[in-house]
Amino acid sequence: MIGQPTAPTVDLADDTYPDLRGLTPEAVRGWSSEQCRRRAAEIRRFLVDRVTRAGGHLGPNLGMVELTIALHRVFDSPRDVLLFDTGHQSYVHKILTGRATEFDTLRQAGGMSGYPCPAESRHDLVENSHASTALSYAEGMAKAFALRGEQRRVAAVVGDGALTGGMSWEALNNLGAGSLPVVVVLNDNERSYAPTVGGLARHLAELRAGRGGPNLFDGLGLAYLGPVDGHDVDAVERALRRAAGLGRPVVVHCVTRKGAGHPAAEDDPADRMHAVGPAGGGGGRSWTSVLGEELDLIGAERPDVVCVTAAMALPTGLGALMRRAPERVFDVGIAEQHAVTSAAGLALGGLHPVVAIYSTFLTRALDQILMDVALHRLPVTFVLDRAGITGPDGPSHHGMWDASLLALVPGLRLAAPRDSSRLRHLLREAVAHRAGPTAVRFPRAASGADVPAVRRTPGYDVLHAAADAPVMIVSVGPMAEAALGAARLLGEQGVPTTVVDPRWIAPLAPELVALAAAHRLVVTVEDATTTGSVGSRLAQALATTGSSARAVPLALPAAFVAHGGREEILRAHALDASGIADAVRTCLDQR
Repeated sequence: MIGQPTAPTVDLADDTYPDLRGLTPEAVRGWSSEQCRRRAAEIRRFLVDRVTRAGGHLGPNLGMVELTIALHRVFDSPRDVLLFDTGHQSYVHKILTGRATEFDTLRQAGGMSGYPCPAESRHDLVENSHASTALSYAEGMAKAFALRGEQRRVAAVVGDGALTGGMSWEALNNLGAGSLPVVVVLNDNERSYAPTVGGLARHLAELRAGRGGPNLFDGLGLAYLGPVDGHDVDAVERALRRAAGLGRPVVVHCVTRKGAGHPAAEDDPADRMHAVGPAGGGGGRSWTSVLGEELDLIGAERPDVVCVTAAMALPTGLGALMRRAPERVFDVGIAEQHAVTSAAGLALGGLHPVVAIYSTFLTRALDQILMDVALHRLPVTFVLDRAGITGPDGPSHHGMWDASLLALVPGLRLAAPRDSSRLRHLLREAVAHRAGPTAVRFPRAASGADVPAVRRTPGYDVLHAAADAPVMIVSVGPMAEAALGAARLLGEQGVPTTVVDPRWIAPLAPELVALAAAHRLVVTVEDATTTGSVGSRLAQALATTGSSARAVPLALPAAFVAHGGREEILRAHALDASGIADAVRTCLDQR
């Protein structure tokens, strides 16, 4: 048993940080114990200062300061491999490998990534920004080094939250069955976004209290060291050196505090300042808050509606319903596959589950959507937050693929609301649908003002009508304002244009296909990847009608898009009003 882990409180008196510039792991290994303590305090002050300016993951990194220093004192990066799961807890690693001066550009276009990034540094080997992956990377790399005869050590830092994910247990199962000298550093702060859930959380609590009894890691075949105060550099360093000397798979259990040393983070009951926005950022009501409010209203009306989340109840808007009816919100930990199939079980049991999840994480459970939900035509609703371009979190977090992938799922209906009123209406339509699964996708952004329709039909809303228009723009979800802006520009240039919003984008409504067939050029505007887009599917549908209409998708490329501001990225891919208008004129000139 150890006492409550401690860390010095942040003092923001100085913001120059000359001792942090150009750091190297070699320099860190030369620090005395006193220098380690002083540098830890300076790094913590630096993090609060720079991350609150630029925006990013603050709480997780405040808890990683001493632990990361100890890692770099024991292991020789990059010859020895250091992996961080999840990668948003790698900020201190970036500082210790010479990147402190780049923090002013954190998560900005062309600037430093908020995750490990091999393109930035030879000390970053993988870009692991999804949870529960590091142990599998570590196991595979250790195998490769053994087969190649390379004497390289592997250490993977995994949080107790990430350890709730299935991949982590698959990797532990394989590590325990062999003799690979992988050091698993368990960063136990009792949280992911929220408190860690499940039997693992109870077991770790017993270990922290010295009442562990039989140790599950020992049972799996891994050695176990700890618990260790993760805010004591000397204690962590001693444990890591002992672990590295065992020559076998070993878990080093380090107890830390998320947000350590920064009272504002430590006192934050929601998520210990897990992520903070840039200073001066703002504006307007988020799509997530609208979703949460409407879902709570629906829950009050329908006792059969329940929610499932993968460790992200508050970030996905479930807070209101969770406060009013906590027994109807199920947090399964970072376990998306289990979340989806558990939802299937809830539906089989007579309930209507709503799975609230980020778009980028839903792809981890595609097989479960297909075979466990859709195959059985179960009424499960997926609420996909952060769909499309998310902005500063970068290529692993853009929700670019859900629209293409879900369009392949037989019997699934997919909605893309253009504004907050449509989000409310389409969510209600989704949970009222009983013949199979539904999904509603929306971006990470302010929801903005409502975009009224001039006419509503069963298959689409008309947002802008023009007599004898040769061009029709199909605006998908939140792209409505850009599409209407393009129509105004085109109208000023003598090109009358119709703008429609399909509301439900998969499957395509026959009425939408018929309207498209009556136009010369149909341009779809969507914040999803071109492959499998509404535009490509509409072109296929038009080909079966014998129409001469040409369908052109304006969407994101089938590529990994770098981080930056949402509007900045959309503009760079010609998905703003002027870009759309230019594309329409180019297409007309080609006819």
